[in-house]
Amino acid sequence: MKKVAVYGAGSWGTAIALLLARAGHKVSLIGRHSDEIDLMKRRKENVTYLPGVFLPDEVMPTIDLQQVKADAVFLSVPSHAVRESASILRTYLSPDCIVVNTAKGLEENTYLRLSQVLEKELPEHQIAVLSGPSHAEEVARGVHTAVVVAAEKIEIAEAVQDLIMSPTFRVYTSLDIIGVELGGALKNIIALCTGILEGMNPRDNTKAALITRGLAEITRLGVALGAQAHTFSGLAGIGDLIVTCTSLHSRNLRAGRAIGSGKPLSEVLREVGMVVEGIRATKVAYELSRQLKISMPITEQAYKVLFEDLSPREALVNLMMRDKKHEVEDIFV
Repeated sequence: MKKVAVYGAGSWGTAIALLLARAGHKVSLIGRHSDEIDLMKRRKENVTYLPGVFLPDEVMPTIDLQQVKADAVFLSVPSHAVRESASILRTYLSPDCIVVNTAKGLEENTYLRLSQVLEKELPEHQIAVLSGPSHAEEVARGVHTAVVVAAEKIEIAEAVQDLIMSPTFRVYTSLDIIGVELGGALKNIIALCTGILEGMNPRDNTKAALITRGLAEITRLGVALGAQAHTFSGLAGIGDLIVTCTSLHSRNLRAGRAIGSGKPLSEVLREVGMVVEGIRATKVAYELSRQLKISMPITEQAYKVLFEDLSPREALVNLMMRDKKHEVEDIFV
C-alpha cells in the first residue's frame, strides 16, 4: 500500500481516487471548497460532480494540503489551473513524490504542454501523464477501460502503472510523453467539431470523414512538435478521439452540438457548466499551426467558427471545397 493523494475533487479526480482505492491504497482526495468536501464526507458521494457513486472509507475527502506529502500525487484540475495548482503544492510535496497529470489540454498563453508547465513549476519532481479513452462517469463505475501513462523515464511510468492498474483499469506505458499529451489535448478540438456537425444534422459519412481527417492533422502537428507518429494510432490518439467524438459523456461533443444548432458560445458555456477544453485547445493549436506552417484545415475552420463568427455551414463548405490533395500528403515530397 502506498500513500497517494489526488488534488482536484471534480469528476475525474474523484474517479482517480476510486481507482486508487480499488487498487488497495488509502487516498486523500483534496479539494479547495470546504462546503463541497464536507458534503462529500457526509454523503459518501461527490454529489456535485459524480452523483450516484459511493465513496469507500479508503477515499478521504479533505482540504488539508499537508495530505499531498505522499508517494504520488495525481493532479486532476482543468488545464488552465495546472500552473497555479503546482505553485500551491510546491512547498507541500515530498522530495521523491511523482506528480501525475491527468488533465488534457494546453496552456493558452504559453502554448506549453501541461507536463512542461509542471516541469517549470516543480523542477525537482518526476512528472508523468495519464491519458486515453476514459470518461470519469464510466471509470468510477468500474467500466473496463484501457489507458496509457507516459514519462521520460520508463521506471516512472511503470511506478504509476503499478499504482493504479486493476482488473477493470488496464494501464500501458509509453516514453512518448509529447505524443500522449498532444493526443489528449488535440482530440478535444475534433470532438467539438463533431458536435458542431451533429448540431447541424449531417449524417454518419460526414462525421467519419471529420474524425479521420482530424486524426491526420493532429498527427501532423504532433510530429512537428516532437511526438512519435505511431502514438496517435494508440489509446492516447485514436482511442481517445473515438470515445470523445461519440460518447454522451463528452462535454466537448455537447458544447459542439449546441454551437452547431446556432447558440452563441457564451450561452453554450453556461449550459455545459464545466470546462470545455476543446475551445482553449482550438485557439492554441491554431496559433501553433500558423507558427510552424502545419496544415490544420479543420482546426482553422473551428477557430473561425468560435472566434470570428463564421457560420458552421460556411466552415463545412470551406473544408469540402479545398484544393485537391493526396490522402497522405506527407509521403509525397
